[in-house]
Amino acid sequence: MPLSPAYRPDPRHLSLGPELSDPATPASFPAHRLRFRNQRHAATVGLDTLSDSEWLDHLARFHPLPDNLERPLALRYHGHQFLSYNPYLGDGRGFLFAQLRDGQGRLLDLGTKGSGTTLYSRGGDGRLTLKGGVREILATELLEARGVDTSKTLSIVETGEELDRHDEPSPTRAAVMVRLSHGHVRIGSFQRLHYQRQKAELDRLLRYAAATYHPAIVDAPDLPAAFLGAVVRACADTVAAWMVAGFVHGVLNTDNINISGESFDYGPWRFTPTCDPGFTAAYFDHSGLYAYGRQAAAVAWNLEQLAQCLQSLGQASTLSAALGSYRAEFARAFVRRTVAGLGVQSRGEAADQALTDAWWHWLEQSRVPFDQAWYDWYGGEAAESRARASMLPYRGAAWESVRGVLEGTLPARPEALAERYFKGGGPEGLLISEVEALWDSIDLKDDWGPLHRKIHRIRRMGRALGHGPPRAELDEQTGSLSS
Repeated sequence: MPLSPAYRPDPRHLSLGPELSDPATPASFPAHRLRFRNQRHAATVGLDTLSDSEWLDHLARFHPLPDNLERPLALRYHGHQFLSYNPYLGDGRGFLFAQLRDGQGRLLDLGTKGSGTTLYSRGGDGRLTLKGGVREILATELLEARGVDTSKTLSIVETGEELDRHDEPSPTRAAVMVRLSHGHVRIGSFQRLHYQRQKAELDRLLRYAAATYHPAIVDAPDLPAAFLGAVVRACADTVAAWMVAGFVHGVLNTDNINISGESFDYGPWRFTPTCDPGFTAAYFDHSGLYAYGRQAAAVAWNLEQLAQCLQSLGQASTLSAALGSYRAEFARAFVRRTVAGLGVQSRGEAADQALTDAWWHWLEQSRVPFDQAWYDWYGGEAAESRARASMLPYRGAAWESVRGVLEGTLPARPEALAERYFKGGGPEGLLISEVEALWDSIDLKDDWGPLHRKIHRIRRMGRALGHGPPRAELDEQTGSLSS
């Protein structure tokens, strides 16, 4: 079957030369069973017309796509991992398989996880557990539905292998995943070149990253500072979006921060049950370094490392000013994302700030179920009848402050309130107990129905919130979740 006319290959990473990557050889798997095929996002890059057999050839056996990378590339990078510098990183169980343009002209990557060993596997087996793949589907689907700029899980294929893992019951099933992402250039990519004092290559990466991911600043007279400022703005907005979504990434190391600002690379993530700043996702994060309430500070620290890498190319004073804008950028994004999360129209800076302050003070003080509170009051004052039917205790001095600033608010999207999602049934959340139950259905009974139905409900929520597919497409999508 021919590729769609929307297929636009553009393997730009090769322009960076051999210093940023190494050719990789895909693993040979004993089986290829298609478990998840994201037709909606495949269509954005012209892969939706592939038959299932062609899909497996390209996205599980990794036969090259036409006019694209002839061989996959394992990307090189360093990184701070829990504040300790590690110069022995790089793609250890994944690679860059292809690069394509979408309908907006953006350059997107097809990157893998679980596709075999590379030069950077450091003794690992280069594999991904099927559970890890299922968790990545769930994370990306829910974040997208809540308006977070995230990578998209494009494909999950079960490979017929069994893996031994110390952090889950073993042996466990294996899979290979392909994500669609707005780039895989990380802060750690810059750190590696800075660490090795490769100034010319660092400058080449800066210009590539600016032109590819932040094209509005390519003609800036002080490109290093302009680039840092663009990354600061993008990352500040992403962290603010995580906070409003109740999301805890879990591992905010510098090699997990994409300079496009896109959220990606999901390991021990969780969604917080309540507004608890100390809630952590990773069982190994004993100090709570990457806890829910510390994510903004963690990303700020990572951006400091990027600023240090750019010092050999720019001026310390302008880089410092760009870095120093993070606090204000995050504060603005936090208010903007809070107002959007509540589904109300902006009423100006002062009113929006007052609403934000009152809402978050009440959430933290009351520790009510996080998702339910946002669901109950989506649309502001117009949602009062829905909120009145809720089981949450809307009372007390902190709540009265919220109620006061909600008065007079108007829904930003009045049509959303007529959506089926807001007609009862409550919010579509994703706490760890549900994640485990969805996995148990697959692991114990090979029953993928609960996962497929969950994804359908998440996408229905995304439609109601303005971040999902059109209704006709939504109605068709259950059939695109292969099993």
